[in-house]
Amino acid sequence: MADFADIVFVDGWIFSAPQDAPVRADVAVVDGRIMAVGAAEDIAALVGENTDVVPITGRLLLPGFQDAHIHPVAGGIELLQCDLTGAKDAEDCLRLIADYARAHPHAEWIMGAGWSMEFFAGGTPTRDLLDAVIPGRPVALMNRDHHGMWVNSRALGLAGVTAETPDPIDGRIERTQGGEPSGTLHEGAMDLVGRFAPSATGDLADRGLLRAQEYLHSFGVTSWQDALLGRGLGMEDATMTYLDAVDRGELTMRTIAAIWWERGRGLEQLPEIIDQRARIRDADPSGHFRASAVKIMVDGVPENFTAAMSQPYRDTHGDMTENLGLSFIDPEDLKICVTALDAAGFQVHFHALGDRAVSESLDAIEAAREANGDLGNRHHLAHLQVVGIRDIPRFAELGTIANMQMLWAAHARQLDELNVPFLAPELVERYYPFGDLARARAQLSAGSDWPVSSPDPIAAIHVGVNRISAGSAEQPLGEQQQLSLAAAVTAYTWGSAVVNMQEHESGKIAVGYLADLAVLDRNFFDLPAEDIHLTSVLRTYSAGSLVYRRGDESPDVSTDHQ
Repeated sequence: MADFADIVFVDGWIFSAPQDAPVRADVAVVDGRIMAVGAAEDIAALVGENTDVVPITGRLLLPGFQDAHIHPVAGGIELLQCDLTGAKDAEDCLRLIADYARAHPHAEWIMGAGWSMEFFAGGTPTRDLLDAVIPGRPVALMNRDHHGMWVNSRALGLAGVTAETPDPIDGRIERTQGGEPSGTLHEGAMDLVGRFAPSATGDLADRGLLRAQEYLHSFGVTSWQDALLGRGLGMEDATMTYLDAVDRGELTMRTIAAIWWERGRGLEQLPEIIDQRARIRDADPSGHFRASAVKIMVDGVPENFTAAMSQPYRDTHGDMTENLGLSFIDPEDLKICVTALDAAGFQVHFHALGDRAVSESLDAIEAAREANGDLGNRHHLAHLQVVGIRDIPRFAELGTIANMQMLWAAHARQLDELNVPFLAPELVERYYPFGDLARARAQLSAGSDWPVSSPDPIAAIHVGVNRISAGSAEQPLGEQQQLSLAAAVTAYTWGSAVVNMQEHESGKIAVGYLADLAVLDRNFFDLPAEDIHLTSVLRTYSAGSLVYRRGDESPDVSTDHQ
């Protein structure tokens, strides 16, 4: 062990699993790993002439956040395209679209994302609105949740989508009363136009990855699981984008990727997936970029009535329909696929929003365990908007991890206007039951699903604790489902390290662990719960290297040389 540390963090609080509260301690780092955690006088003995001393000054030092469900390359690209996430209403969307088109007169297509469904009647904007501002160039804009696409007449014409075009098996074309495409495409129908749009590859994808990495580091994130590696949901395969970044030495984000399971195919794709995992392992033997998971999208989303529910959706009058949503993969086929993936050593990363989708996913994991035993692959279910009461204890029983998007667990216009009125009241009572899962001793992890929603872990933690969005006057969305601050932070650090199979080297502040660290501007454990969101990140370190520093960082958190 080196005689002196490269960096020491002094005079602050640290929080790390399995603690319930922060403790006063100093931390020393050498060669990118934590060499000591202890009292000030002990750490002081490790300070040499070239040691960087970082005064935390009563603030909080955390393990770097780990995002267990994110689409970083797509998110980064969207920051470089027509970004509608800041729009306030439909009129604002159209203004931003027109401004972008004027600023990019040579762009063949106008591409982007981020519009909110609640801005438009029924959550489905029309092509006429786009035609009025951009009549001559094709336009294709993903909505905020990336399960719908808004297109203009030019895009539909180039793709040959007409009244005679049938709905794909895994999607729907929104239509006028006369049967013509009205301008919104849902789920698999997005590919009808998307396949004609320019590919988001090459230089654009490279810049998107680096922009995403920079952006996520600003929120204290040091590791992520890319929830879709492959071509799907309007996204291109980013495998070479990652490997090129590794070759250039530019990938500072520890990355685990979930290879996309094409839901229109079956087990014949498994050899291809195994081969892709091996190619990535051979190309990056360091393991900084690994493809050890497979993403299976079990259902859709409630807003377009494709999330798989145990009870039928209601219509606009509140009357029961016959629609139970979609299971994109037959439940028996799902069991076969998951059993085979488990036997091949893959972790399965499920998209499961509806309670029926959750049950089908857990049934598949149970079938895999019965066939293969417990292979320790740490399968996990993301989203979990509705979970049946009988399925709550099954997470712990089956060793299945609950991958929470805590930011969604609050009242919002999209939820209240496009979800709640169309679901059975007893299902609404089961929204995002994170407290029940914690009490049932399920392993909790956390992710953002960015660019679907903000990648800021602190904003998500605020909602996980309060069940209210910052600044909202709404009532909590189920107070009984609130998490403690310690549980929420642990889920976003060590819990996600467990998902990423990195818990023995990251996700904690402990000797021998990687110095993936975030310095916060205050100790949010000392704040009232309603003020958690006021906290922000001052610094982010990846393996002891400073990868983010807030521009207005106060002088007493500067680095001194002793």
